[in-house]
Amino acid sequence: MKQKQVWCASWANPERVFCDAHPHVNVPPPRNVWTPDTLRGGGVILYGLIENLSRRDALTPEEAAALREVLGPLQRVAAGTDIVREGARPEHSTLLTSGFTARYSTLAVGGRQITELNVSGDFVDLHSFMMKQMDHGVVALTECVIATAPHTVLRRLTEEHPHLTRLLWLDTVIDAAIHRQWIPSMGRRSALAHLAHLVCELYKRLEVVRRATDCRFELPLSQAVLADVLGLSTVHVNRLVADLRARNILTWGQGRIEILDWDRLAELAEFDLAFLRLQCEPV
Repeated sequence: MKQKQVWCASWANPERVFCDAHPHVNVPPPRNVWTPDTLRGGGVILYGLIENLSRRDALTPEEAAALREVLGPLQRVAAGTDIVREGARPEHSTLLTSGFTARYSTLAVGGRQITELNVSGDFVDLHSFMMKQMDHGVVALTECVIATAPHTVLRRLTEEHPHLTRLLWLDTVIDAAIHRQWIPSMGRRSALAHLAHLVCELYKRLEVVRRATDCRFELPLSQAVLADVLGLSTVHVNRLVADLRARNILTWGQGRIEILDWDRLAELAEFDLAFLRLQCEPV
């Protein structure tokens, strides 16, 4: 019997694949759904999502093809644009393929609290498929590129691909785990530990989708946006960044961060990778 082809992402060697849960797997993934070279064929739409999902469990080429069929064409969104409005009832879920977005809630007095940042490869509102009415908004923090998946098509995918359904479910579970980490950051961690935890989280999430490496990544967000993330003033955020620089833990300037001492940063943040569920094992 022919063995079913599966793969997981390999950071060290993108031409090969591995998975602790499937040690027998060591085959090159199909280039038409895997590598950045497939931009002309639309593979770029799937690239971050495939990296995200296959880091957690093996995907078959058939499942990757099914995901591609769900998504519409790429669309550019200007910074500051609401991708999802608070209270809306979207009929599709949105995949972020490039840029940064944020989930946010607005208070009656006009204040905004950002409750999560989204990076390439994230479905920014996959939960809207089940929630229907959104209790928060999603805004583009930078120029973004997105693709949408109609809920009617997602429903058919969940009926025809049970394993892929579980992987997408896991994606929303990890989403919830990120929210759970933000709660102690807002309520109990010091402001400096909160910022350190955010840097650790973003680096690890961006590393999965190959937007960060060697402790370096781009974070083109203003201090006003970071203030909304941390629930602080821009002056306070500026002091926190200066503090991390003074401790020689990182450099941060012109939208780029280089972590100079990961161990000290993680210790300061009390950062535990478990909530990102980065191990590759069956779901």
